[in-house]
Amino acid sequence: MPTTLRIQAAPAPQPDALPDLARTAEIAEIPEIREIRELQSVSTADAHDLSVTLFRRLHELDEGTAEYSYVRNTLVELNLSMVKYAATRVRHCSAPWEDVMQVGTIGLIKAINRFDPDRGFEFMSFALPTIVGEIKRFFRDTTWAVRVPRRLQELRIDLAKANDALEQELGHAPSAQELAERLDVTVEEVCEGRLAANGFTSLSLDLSVTEEDDAPGTLARSLGIEESRFETVEDLESLKPLLEELTERDRTILALRFGEELTQAEIGERLGMSQMHVSRLLGRILGRLRQGLLAEDPQTATA
Repeated sequence: MPTTLRIQAAPAPQPDALPDLARTAEIAEIPEIREIRELQSVSTADAHDLSVTLFRRLHELDEGTAEYSYVRNTLVELNLSMVKYAATRVRHCSAPWEDVMQVGTIGLIKAINRFDPDRGFEFMSFALPTIVGEIKRFFRDTTWAVRVPRRLQELRIDLAKANDALEQELGHAPSAQELAERLDVTVEEVCEGRLAANGFTSLSLDLSVTEEDDAPGTLARSLGIEESRFETVEDLESLKPLLEELTERDRTILALRFGEELTQAEIGERLGMSQMHVSRLLGRILGRLRQGLLAEDPQTATA
């Protein structure tokens, strides 16, 4: 969200502080400006004439002085209608109007600071591209759901224009190859631009999977979840080479304990050993398998 910008016309300079402002013949209109309560109510023709005079005076003043600030702020107020015009032309549906106006006003100030009346250009033709560019830059940096490189943002716009034009010419939706030939880019770049276009907007996970309001389920329910049994499969596959390295007796003890689920006493009776001995063997076998699973180098499992 852009920083809030407040443009206010500076208070009229005091006659004793700024003696040259009203006495200069070229800016005889300045006293009339001071009497106007709403500078934006000035007609377009009057705003143009006054702007020409004010720009001449602005370039004669030293930046940072009270008189300079007053003249520049008056120019901003007089030309805010250009900001409204530019904002209406390029306004984005999801961007608040106040934010667009603030950004456009920043562009107007930049244009005022850079405009040179001695070069013979009209201020409107100089300022509009600056204002529009500032607003478009704001859209580029803030309105994408996923941030993508600038070249892909521009490619998305070019693809949309070329797609509409080719669809009218060919009578069908153009292929990636046809778009690539029209824009003089590769097919891979067309595919990349199409993929990047998906980052312009995003969908809520609570969005219904169908257009019917009473349809069961949402987009979130159609997404996959982590399957815990996959880890079990991985563990079993990792155990296979470790089990092959065990002796026949150790594998038998494991099969009886975890396959047939016998107690240690029952295993001892079947193998002819004490329950204490079975317990020690199980602890040694399980420790060896655990060490093998945690070892980064499988060859160190039996070390």
